[in-house]
Amino acid sequence: MSAYEAVRILLVSAQETVRDEVASALQSRLPQHQLRWVAHPDLALGQAQDLMPHLILVDDELPGTSLDAFVRELAPQVRGAAILLLMEPSGLPQISQMMLAGAQGFVPKPLDQEQLANSLQGLLQARVPTEARMGAPTRSAGRVIVFAAAQGGTGCTTLATNIALGLSQQTAQPTVLVDASYAAPAVDVALNLRDGHSIADLLPRLSRMDEELARGMLPRHTSGMYALQAPPMGSLSAPIPRTQIHQVVDILRRSFAWVIVDAGLPIGEAAWAWLDVADRLVLSVLPQTVSLHNTRQMIAQLQEQDYRQDRVRLVVNQATLVNGVKLPDIESYIHFPVAETISADQSLVTHAMNHGVPAILSHDHSALVRDYRRLVQQIVEELPCRDIGKQQADSPRQNIATWPIESSDTEPVIAWQIKPKHPAYGLPIAPTPKGDAPTISN
Repeated sequence: MSAYEAVRILLVSAQETVRDEVASALQSRLPQHQLRWVAHPDLALGQAQDLMPHLILVDDELPGTSLDAFVRELAPQVRGAAILLLMEPSGLPQISQMMLAGAQGFVPKPLDQEQLANSLQGLLQARVPTEARMGAPTRSAGRVIVFAAAQGGTGCTTLATNIALGLSQQTAQPTVLVDASYAAPAVDVALNLRDGHSIADLLPRLSRMDEELARGMLPRHTSGMYALQAPPMGSLSAPIPRTQIHQVVDILRRSFAWVIVDAGLPIGEAAWAWLDVADRLVLSVLPQTVSLHNTRQMIAQLQEQDYRQDRVRLVVNQATLVNGVKLPDIESYIHFPVAETISADQSLVTHAMNHGVPAILSHDHSALVRDYRRLVQQIVEELPCRDIGKQQADSPRQNIATWPIESSDTEPVIAWQIKPKHPAYGLPIAPTPKGDAPTISN
């Protein structure tokens, strides 16, 4: 269970009154939760595989199904979730049998909100690794750096690929490059990868996934870096749920010191889910008026959604382009500081992409690669690797397993979770900041 997740709860009950009672208890007692209700037990397993719940609440009155048989069938399929039974007093003598079947606890009916909330909190605390509660050394928690752009053709994939390789080389730490540009995937081309698993292959295995299995499934580039490819274009029958992407990120964080994500143009809920969990969001922009205009719109949208601006880094690609907009004019127009500039060398970039050999592996003494390595050094200095305990201390959210249960009239505001208004259509139109168009200097 990671520090940035909301508590995901699946309720299996045929009674709407039970749903309402549980929803009321959660609303007032447990912040940042997601409740999904299924009325028929036959639907429970499919919903559990989609939601990946932390907790499953099962009502003892299931139509046409034995509670014992249902728990025995469900428990092996949802090993990552704790099962809590909602029991009538007459059924309490069978509790020991239910526990052997796979349940972790029970709450007697009629439901008492405080008792239910305390039981949920106890199960959540039980999910915290024993060594973390005792203060023992914890595993490394990787950093997530998302590369994105407000339009195509800015060199976002090239930038993400070379920076990922640079981090792998400089730190000698396990690194994975994730292709999350589902509309136009290109990481496989940039690295000349023939075959490999995509995120679609990981989703059915999330409940059984660990660090060893994750590394074993991903193809390894000759440089030593791993890659998680995008599914083939058009192969996804539906968008990947936000919660499942967060689960994938959690596994990758535990498996790799650096998780570099090429999100391309962030269109749709799936792309925004990667931005939710980023330690840094690197925006690639060209010194051209159209690119600057679209980037300004994107930054305005991020600000409108209360995305943490201290996590955003603006990188000007092809900064030395002939007749390109100059750096002071870029910052003046976008109203955002430029963190780094990358030299223009279209010939080398094209050669590298056509041969599937990134420039950082083949032209180490070029000005382009020197710029890449300067950005790599900046990232290493800003984001030293940390352990899980440190991650929780630094995170804008608390670990859900340690949240106190107390009454709250309003839900905490999480400033860095993006909630796009129209995800199906990409970036919504945001108010354009005041300022004249950039001046193109010779």
